Amino acid sequence: MTPPPPTHSRQILAGYAFGFLGVLAFSLTLPMTRIAVSGLDPATVAVWRGLIAGLAALAILAVLRPPRPVGVEWVHLSLCAFGTVFGFPLFTTMAMETISASHGAVVVGLLPLATATIAVLVSEERPSIGFWAASVAGTAVTLIFILKQTEGGLAFGHFYLLLAVITAGVGYAFGGKLSRRLRGWVVACWSLVISMPLLMILALFIPPIDIDASASVLGAFLYLALISQLAGFFAWYRGMALAGIARVSQIQLLQLFMTFGFAVAFLGEPWDIEVLAFGGVIVGLIWMSARLRVGFAKTSK
Repeated sequence: MTPPPPTHSRQILAGYAFGFLGVLAFSLTLPMTRIAVSGLDPATVAVWRGLIAGLAALAILAVLRPPRPVGVEWVHLSLCAFGTVFGFPLFTTMAMETISASHGAVVVGLLPLATATIAVLVSEERPSIGFWAASVAGTAVTLIFILKQTEGGLAFGHFYLLLAVITAGVGYAFGGKLSRRLRGWVVACWSLVISMPLLMILALFIPPIDIDASASVLGAFLYLALISQLAGFFAWYRGMALAGIARVSQIQLLQLFMTFGFAVAFLGEPWDIEVLAFGGVIVGLIWMSARLRVGFAKTSK
């Protein structure tokens, strides 16, 4: 049985601190992706960021030599990799071709809810009716926002982001669960390493990295590979292991506004009152859903 999140106040506080560091790293993902795809093929960015991160992860594992995962842990690692190495990078990269980083941040604002919901199943939590009501309301508000922003039709970017949220929620939940038994950095590294064979096959069918691209494009790409895809997860999974998946997932509520700020600073995107208003409502509903959580079911295992 997966143990419930710890309740020691200092441990929870440390978990929040590590979670915040992870969110800080992830907050730059959408702006850096927009910069990277301005000079590199989206497929190149999505696949090669994983390969570069995987090579770094392989080197870390070779040097530090932690115990290998065993049994069902490999299955959970595969599900973690499905969301964090393949799903989220691929769908966000494709989305950033057609929508802005700030608007994308509102849709990705549903990620804490997706993670907490999947964690309900993974960690045997039992939510209240109010939790599900807040979840449905948050989803409805987000869909209304998307329809208002499309001006006549949905862009493929909006569908891609919703898929990114679902797949990332799966990856985060299983990664957080594994981090209670394995160290967070071990989970992050192994999820990348087991993905490398498939990533190498995919790399055969896409353009290579253009080393003649501008410094800003290459710098953004390296950020995605080494920070968004690797180092950020060291802190993120460590926070989940210390304070619990559901608690730490809610720290991503801050990511919405941090991404807005980075999009303005790095991309010159204008502040949008409507985006902030919808984002604020979504944050409030997700916060409410977290407050309405009931706890863990008792099992005999």
